[in-house]
Amino acid sequence: MAFKEEQEVAEVAVEAEADDGPKSRALESPDDIDLADRMKAGREQIIKEVRKLIIGQEEVIEQMLLSLFVGGNSLLLGVPGLAKTLLIHTVAEVLDLKFSRIQFTPDLMPSDITGTDIIQEDPKTGRRSMVFAPGPIFANILLADEINRTPPKTQSALLEAMQEHRVTVQGTTYVLEEPFYVFATQNPIELEGTYPLPEAQLDRFMFKIIMDHLELDDEMEVVRTTTGILKPDFKHAVTGPDLVAFQELVRKVPVPDAVMRYAVNMVRTTRPSRNGDSPDFINKWVAFGASVRAAQYLILGGKARAITKGRYNVSFEDIRALAHPVLRHRILTNFHAESEGVTTAELVDQLLEIVPVPSSGL
Repeated sequence: MAFKEEQEVAEVAVEAEADDGPKSRALESPDDIDLADRMKAGREQIIKEVRKLIIGQEEVIEQMLLSLFVGGNSLLLGVPGLAKTLLIHTVAEVLDLKFSRIQFTPDLMPSDITGTDIIQEDPKTGRRSMVFAPGPIFANILLADEINRTPPKTQSALLEAMQEHRVTVQGTTYVLEEPFYVFATQNPIELEGTYPLPEAQLDRFMFKIIMDHLELDDEMEVVRTTTGILKPDFKHAVTGPDLVAFQELVRKVPVPDAVMRYAVNMVRTTRPSRNGDSPDFINKWVAFGASVRAAQYLILGGKARAITKGRYNVSFEDIRALAHPVLRHRILTNFHAESEGVTTAELVDQLLEIVPVPSSGL
């Protein structure tokens, strides 16, 4: 969408906000406005630094940064060799955050992720006691590499950390250092030796980010740079405390009732219904629709996107731009959809066509 069109949509959202009255107030504090400017500038600086090592994948990087600014976790789906791991590690280096990688395998145990209590002897007194040995989850950015290669029992070890930013071991709860993110990768072409991700865990990923092959010129540049000497020196323009401040700022961004209603209506429309409320294509091809968490992430992502675009109000276009990454892993298709080759991407496209944009008076 051209900038002029997006600006017009933003103006509609601002008008809707005015109709909503005191429920939606723009950022008024000078400190908040200054922080919003820093967030926008920080995004541009992060992208500039990441570009020293990562070529192309503009949409992927954009969605990753929105995850960081919101405080959400994301699942990256792509065939081997697309630099999924390199991208996540590079972002951690640019932000100067503690990075940890777990290679998920069938024999991985939950304690291999969270850590465990071990018996340790005091060399001075000779007394033995149980001491907690932290696992790799105690990091700022955790890469769960090929997360679908481990059984659901081990996958679920991440659930508490992803939602509550803490882990519980042997009845003792340990709080994780902020900021904390989980970025998981998944290979879409290998099915042997893999396990499906539990729906409860899928729902905790803010985005499902699709990485695809690069364009010819970008792929040429990748081959050129990676076969030579490349030692990038990253500048840390944004720090961990900055990200925590950005996350708090994002939640202050006002959302007009009309925009929020649009996001909620889109999510509700994904759910099949027997009373005829849902569209025919939803009832025909969808087994389970998206939860309310999808609407929450549409709004939070829209808030972060608005700030990075230099606006202090969420527009309908912000919601539409994030519909695919937010909904694609939350709409569970049935047998009919699989037999007819209907994808969740096609279902989201139809949703964007049929869900009406409400007027400010609704």
